[in-house]
Amino acid sequence: MNHLELSKRLAKVGEFVPENARLADIGSDHAYLPVALMLKGKIQFAVAGEVVKGPYESARKQVRKDGLEKQITVRLANGLDAIEAEDQIDAITIAGMGGSLIREILEAGKQKNRLSGNERLILQPNIGERTLRSWLQENNYQLIAETILEENKKIYEILVAEKTQEKVTYSEKELMFGPHLLNESNEVFLNKWQRELKQRQTILQQLAHATNQQARKERMESEIKMIEEVLG
Repeated sequence: MNHLELSKRLAKVGEFVPENARLADIGSDHAYLPVALMLKGKIQFAVAGEVVKGPYESARKQVRKDGLEKQITVRLANGLDAIEAEDQIDAITIAGMGGSLIREILEAGKQKNRLSGNERLILQPNIGERTLRSWLQENNYQLIAETILEENKKIYEILVAEKTQEKVTYSEKELMFGPHLLNESNEVFLNKWQRELKQRQTILQQLAHATNQQARKERMESEIKMIEEVLG
């Protein structure tokens, strides 16, 4: 993958970034996403944040290679510490991490006032989508879009959220499957949940003779029932 050819996953993340956005790409790796969006003229400014020295240096090199040092600032920082008030960020992308880690990054950023509430959040967790939806709900972020796609035999979900003044409430089913994805129920969605169903059925069989696992058994049974209902 070079800076002009984003992976299918990253290209889809980029589609949700608003036109003329001031973007913070957290965990930017080689800064592929901000570079590609800048070269297309979609964004006006970007911060590429990276906590690991190697990827940080790779991002700096990529930005230099394309002559974008004035439009893209690369910072070595932990999570949303990469964002400064004068950046006036209005879109944040965090892709390719676990949902729990993305949740921790957002929570730490909130505690340090790195989130203004004016940003669109575009999040692509590799796993743990439910825990991320729960954080968004708890912090009054409305899911305005979701999508699901498959690339290299892996299934990815992308969650797009914006802050709202009203209380956000999702049902258990919406937290698990995604309110927008539930309505679409496309082939990739069905494939994912057929796999998830088999995994939970296997776990439930393994728990059949286990002691002190009643709560886990009940959770598995409840989730299996929900998945079966959604799959119809």
